[in-house]
Amino acid sequence: MGDHKEQHLRVGAAVRRRRRALELTLAVVAARSGLSVPFLSQIENDRARPSTSSLEKVADALRTTAVELLAAADPACSVDVVRGDGTEPQALPRSRSLVRGHHQMHASEFTGDHDAGREFQYRNDQLMYVADGAVEIEAEGRAYRLGRGDTLYLTGGVRHRWRAAESDTRVIVVAVAEHIEAVRDRPRR
Repeated sequence: MGDHKEQHLRVGAAVRRRRRALELTLAVVAARSGLSVPFLSQIENDRARPSTSSLEKVADALRTTAVELLAAADPACSVDVVRGDGTEPQALPRSRSLVRGHHQMHASEFTGDHDAGREFQYRNDQLMYVADGAVEIEAEGRAYRLGRGDTLYLTGGVRHRWRAAESDTRVIVVAVAEHIEAVRDRPRR
């Protein structure tokens, strides 16, 4: 029950994201692909499923391939359970992904410390939630100490590093996936 042998992909959002990333109108894509604006709109809104031939025409118009559009497509079935492992505690530090597959959002759980000297800079926004313990974060030249239940929101492009301030620290990081163009790339400093 709940298992799907064939999972249909909704390619419309991938087409829209690519078109917007290239700053193209539906009319331009229609002219390049030979397809109509209403049909392209129906594809983007998942009211029509393009044939292989039509998808290839759209991909060519968007300077990509049908395979790339399908890889960036959203699954029509969007329920997935990732269970915590009920095994004995593993050596710290450790991390695990809380979201499987290729989605618009990524989430990870970090337990214990991690490479505190490493600087991170992600393209899209992220939220850090301290589930247990405490962390020290340096972002944009300022230092923050977060305790259990605290959150920190970082917009895309913010350089930061963090470390566990207590041994039993557990941090959840939720972010817009890197393959999504949620915000325009900001100039790097």
